Amino acid sequence: MANVTVADSIPQRRILTVEPSSLLIGLLFIVVAFLVLTPLLLLLVGSFQLARPGEAPVYGLAGWKRAFSDPSILEALWNTVSLAVVRQAIALVIGVILAWLIARTDLPWRKGLEFMFWISFFLPSLPVALGWILLLDGKFGLLNQWLQALPFVSGPIFNVYSYWGIVWIHMTTSLGVKVLLLAPAFRNLDASLEESARSCGATPAMTLIRIVVPLMMPAILVSTVLGLIRSMEAFEIELLVGVPIGLFVYSTKIRDLVAYEPPDYASATALGSIFLLLLLVMVALQRNYLGQRHYRTVTGRGFSTNPTSLGRWRWPIFAMVALTAFSVTVVPVAVLLMGTFMRAFGYFNIANPWTMENWQRVLADPSLIRSLWNTIFVGLGTAVTGAIFYSLIAYVVVRRHFKGKAALDFISWLPWAVPGILMGLALLWTVFETRILLFLYGSVYLLIIALFIKSMPFGVQISKSVLVQLGAELEEAARISGGSWLQTYGRVVVPLLTPTLIVVGLLGFMSAARDISTVVLLGSSQSRTMALLALDYAFGGQFERGSVVAFMTSMVVIVAALISHFVGRKVGIGER
Repeated sequence: MANVTVADSIPQRRILTVEPSSLLIGLLFIVVAFLVLTPLLLLLVGSFQLARPGEAPVYGLAGWKRAFSDPSILEALWNTVSLAVVRQAIALVIGVILAWLIARTDLPWRKGLEFMFWISFFLPSLPVALGWILLLDGKFGLLNQWLQALPFVSGPIFNVYSYWGIVWIHMTTSLGVKVLLLAPAFRNLDASLEESARSCGATPAMTLIRIVVPLMMPAILVSTVLGLIRSMEAFEIELLVGVPIGLFVYSTKIRDLVAYEPPDYASATALGSIFLLLLLVMVALQRNYLGQRHYRTVTGRGFSTNPTSLGRWRWPIFAMVALTAFSVTVVPVAVLLMGTFMRAFGYFNIANPWTMENWQRVLADPSLIRSLWNTIFVGLGTAVTGAIFYSLIAYVVVRRHFKGKAALDFISWLPWAVPGILMGLALLWTVFETRILLFLYGSVYLLIIALFIKSMPFGVQISKSVLVQLGAELEEAARISGGSWLQTYGRVVVPLLTPTLIVVGLLGFMSAARDISTVVLLGSSQSRTMALLALDYAFGGQFERGSVVAFMTSMVVIVAALISHFVGRKVGIGER
């Protein structure tokens, strides 16, 4: 009889082991998905919730019915779409021409002009709006007063409190977005086809329309979609300039529905859900359009980047571009600075209009000190957490191989398709509906979470662009030496990415300092930032104090932008 051991009688079982790296990647995926998707899903669910937060849930379609039947909501929807399409159409035409002139021609001082448009992209909207109010107000606008001094002018020429006044103010940031996105793409385009067109007798304008623009359609389409999203999340300008004349857009309408008693959360979330679905469809169509098309520049020559000569029009065109750049950067900020010293905001013709009292009162106001510390705390919190997590997400997407890689990449990009007011509303509803998160309501920590989510696409994409350029040899050597992927990331990748992490952190800090639409529904008197304080002053009619705080906010943002530009150029980010 054969000997049978106890061990032999037990069937062999495969032990399922999970590597720590897989667990960490899975945890990262869950965290990112929870932060981005949960608020958006709860926003959609909340649109059917009729009861107020804290009450027993009652579901129905009343919110959607009001959203589609209330004339004021329908008008706000139309105003939103109309303003977004009009200003993007204007900005697209002008932006393409400006980007082409800066990147593809022999325009003088091209880098300096591009830098000015780059600065305009980061300028907060509220200070810009206050500056243009001082210039273009129908009653006391400085430019109107100058023009009315002419013998053939009677009455004000411009009125900033109008539909076209809103469009004009938005041109400051809209042109900056177009130049920022399109100039690098124009710069990387092979010039051989342009040279062939010129050799056949085509003018520079004809070459731009028939050769360059078709080749640039992917970049133009991306900039258009992102510009529309940015236009739809506009809030401060519409609040200051549109609300006084009864012109509401969906962002200001959502604020009214939530802020005033009794709050109508059902209609607000339904209105937000409509725009969320609309934007997601628009983004899906854009990605599908680009995914089905392949763009190649086929030539029989080497890569060429010879600039197009502007000939005798070189200096006149330079004067027009410089005037445009000067108007969207220096003019509104300089006029705003002048407004901070005015005894009565906008009244230039009174006796002794200048004073230092506005600065003295604001600097002695405890609310300014509190908002300053809130801005620093929220900015540093967003910068530090963003620099760590964005680079980690980028590293996992670029260097690791797992089934959910494409999904993680898409989820980290998704906040770019969600306007700030929607993200704020979604987080507000998430806090109300999740009891364990109620302690976050009105705190600076909720502001950090909101701005962390909103800045995620920019931070991840910048980190990805740098990681793609880094060779993997040092990481492979670290793994051969026994290091895990997390140790490799911490000891090898992070030191190489340090300049990039500084840039990402500075961008996060700027977002925290300038952003209003994302946090306007989330802040309280104890957690409001300087941008929110300036909005409260301005919307409350205290333009003198509001201009001081708005100017200080602009200086904080500009200094951070200059530092990030300097560091970014050191690591080559500014050239991408």
